[in-house]
Amino acid sequence: MGNSAFSPCYKGSLPSHTPPLRIRVPRRGDGSESGRLRHQRASEMPKQIHEIKDFLLTARRKDARSVKIKRSRDVVKFKVRCAKYLYTLCVFDSEKADKLKQSLPPGLSVQEV
Repeated sequence: MGNSAFSPCYKGSLPSHTPPLRIRVPRRGDGSESGRLRHQRASEMPKQIHEIKDFLLTARRKDARSVKIKRSRDVVKFKVRCAKYLYTLCVFDSEKADKLKQSLPPGLSVQEV
């Protein structure tokens, strides 16, 4: 009883949420320990664009490489590959999709999937 330094004084006061564990992952071909943190890969997810004007501005950028057009029964998806992200625009009107396809920059490679 006299040894109170070993008795827990925080009964029930531990935090319920612990922060996520961050692990360093080496880059490909690089054996060093200076890799990126694994939790940063979530920021490289595709981005969705909701306006046609914004999509055309993105397609005219210097780092835009290609456009893929995916047609389904009720939606046409335009996907432009840029240096960091893949940007997607969903068009639900087929007439607007045809006009958008004609107004894409001529230097981009367009692939219909």
